[in-house]
Amino acid sequence: MELRHLRYFTVLGEQLSFTRAAALVHVTQPTLSHQIRRLEDELGVRLFDRIGRRVVLTEQGEALLPGIVAALHGIDAAVRGLRSGGEALAGTLAAGAVHSVALRLMPRCTAAFLARHPGVRIVVEDLAAPVIEARMREGTLDVGIGYAPAGDDALTFEPLYEEELVLAVPATHPLAGRRRVRMSALHHMPLILLTRSFATRRMLDDWFAAAGVAPDVIVETNTIGPMLETARRAGVAAIVPHRAVPPGGDLVVVAIEAPTPRRTPGLLWPRD
Repeated sequence: MELRHLRYFTVLGEQLSFTRAAALVHVTQPTLSHQIRRLEDELGVRLFDRIGRRVVLTEQGEALLPGIVAALHGIDAAVRGLRSGGEALAGTLAAGAVHSVALRLMPRCTAAFLARHPGVRIVVEDLAAPVIEARMREGTLDVGIGYAPAGDDALTFEPLYEEELVLAVPATHPLAGRRRVRMSALHHMPLILLTRSFATRRMLDDWFAAAGVAPDVIVETNTIGPMLETARRAGVAAIVPHRAVPPGGDLVVVAIEAPTPRRTPGLLWPRD
């Protein structure tokens, strides 16, 4: 059981709305729903009833919520006390983050950190996950936000949240009017993907193979920005993290299901 699952439970229990709760914990609604189901499966009880568009706590959920809220408040208070008890931090913190995190989450994290530690100078770089891992091993980054490195004893990884990979399509694309599509619909479809040097691409290829899907990959790049711009100009779909698609822009997000491709960004730091 992970601490973030309990935080998701408390926020949803207080808001009783997947829309509001997902916005508060900075995940998509399908991700929040998936994490709540995982928590329910682990506890062996149903915590929420979904009645149409309404969400209500079950009897078990109502019994659990006050204790979890109190426990989380205690944990947060202990951590704040520990952080405020020492000398003021100073110096430079070098951080690297994958693009989807650097785009939205990292600015909020940076602002919150500076509010607590105004004496620290922060250097944030938008980097690919393999570069973050290499820089962490070299000692030129203090902390990173990327993905779990395979079989690496030199780095510690702490999951933060799950994010979905989605189709980003221009308004003229045939799928622009759809809210979601099955992965099988991507068979022979022209797509823009990351190069195979990325773990995300290799995971996508595994999902394609499992679903018996062979997309027509017409463009491969090693950064997400050019993927989105090429999608706009060429009228082709790109598969990117949901957080990487700017809200209110000219690209439409279409969810993928059966299966839904997900990945888990997390904190990386050197193992002691």
